[in-house]
Amino acid sequence: MSLLTPEITIVLMFLLVVVGIVLGYYLAFVLTTVGLFFGVILFGDRYVGVLINSIFSTMTNNVLLAIPLFILMGNIMQHTGAGDRIFSSLYVLFGRLRGGLLIATNALATIFATVTGVVGASVVTVGTLSLPALMERKYDRKMSAGVICAGGGLGVLIPPSILIVVYGPVAGVSVGSLFMAAIVPGLLLSLVYAVYVFVRCLLNPELGPPISVEDRKKEIERVGISGLVFAIVPPVLIVMAVLGTIFFGVATPTEAAAVGVLAALLLGLGYRTLSIKKISESLTSTLRTTCMILTMTVGAVTFISTFASVGGDTVVKNLVLNMPFGPWGILFFMLLTITILAMLLDWIGIVYLVVPLFTPVAMELGFDPVWYAMLVILFLQLGYLTPPFALSVFYFKAIAPPDFLMMDLYKSVMPFIALQLVVFLLVILFPQLVLWLPQLMAR
Repeated sequence: MSLLTPEITIVLMFLLVVVGIVLGYYLAFVLTTVGLFFGVILFGDRYVGVLINSIFSTMTNNVLLAIPLFILMGNIMQHTGAGDRIFSSLYVLFGRLRGGLLIATNALATIFATVTGVVGASVVTVGTLSLPALMERKYDRKMSAGVICAGGGLGVLIPPSILIVVYGPVAGVSVGSLFMAAIVPGLLLSLVYAVYVFVRCLLNPELGPPISVEDRKKEIERVGISGLVFAIVPPVLIVMAVLGTIFFGVATPTEAAAVGVLAALLLGLGYRTLSIKKISESLTSTLRTTCMILTMTVGAVTFISTFASVGGDTVVKNLVLNMPFGPWGILFFMLLTITILAMLLDWIGIVYLVVPLFTPVAMELGFDPVWYAMLVILFLQLGYLTPPFALSVFYFKAIAPPDFLMMDLYKSVMPFIALQLVVFLLVILFPQLVLWLPQLMAR
């Protein structure tokens, strides 16, 4: 047993995790098994209690309770047809511009990101609603796919993001502060996407021709002016109410999420589309997603507990701090590590594995924890577009016609990866882009 020094144990633990992933096992079960295996070897049978404690601590975590509530809010709005109504309204508002349907698609993705907090739901819903109209009007295929994939990826960033709800407790940072910090970079990314589309279509109108006056009149007659207003305003007001109660300290994120669920139910009643079947579908979808996230949480907590018990966190912290790069060099090394991992793994595993190790290092180097957290979240969001496992691309492929080839889809997101890197650079150079709202909230 003496041969298992902290350094050797760390290497073996991560090696076994990699082997388990390569063999195709679920990451949650790999983390649980590896953590429990080394825990029992090093500390005896009593270490089984760590797994039991992990389950109970996850079940009784009040902050994590916001996860199913926010997911349920998004599912109710999705199943009651909010997305279809919003797109019809945006279609009329932006359709006459060059690239107008793509701008409308990007706006829909932004609104839906604030509603769902989950990338998969955003990409699939936005793609299903907008892609037929884009193809019918001969919009550029690559740009259309890129806008849907990149816009849908905002679901992991713009509040109420499920990633932020998970990230906050792991990093020891207020979820409310992270929600406020994410608003500006999230909306800035959406604005940059819209400007990019508009400029490209202005230079080359064939990429995104405007809809005809006749089509616009038909759509207005079909929906009605009051219908256009009623489609956009209530969902936006719901999100503003949820974030507003957090900003002004009226409610915690969990309480605000419960308010959001009630508001989504009332909106469904207002649309006259709410039914027992829709509620059942929303609850089933919520249960499936929540179980996946919380199972991963249990596995990750078990793994990290063993990792910390053998001194792994101290070893990693000393190793990173002793790198001869200086504070900014170490920061970019950590962000590069996260980016590479995001190309290969889902964000849940990365948050639980890397954030507890890197956050103390960032604080030791003097970086603001909220600002550093937003950088990590931004680079995790980038992972949804970066090959080989660009999940946004895979989500889009699932709802796209067969003639959308994977290689073309990878090419379609490259300009948006470049745009994201530009925004990330602005956040690094101007920290107040993410800090001013949390600081205002703290006053």
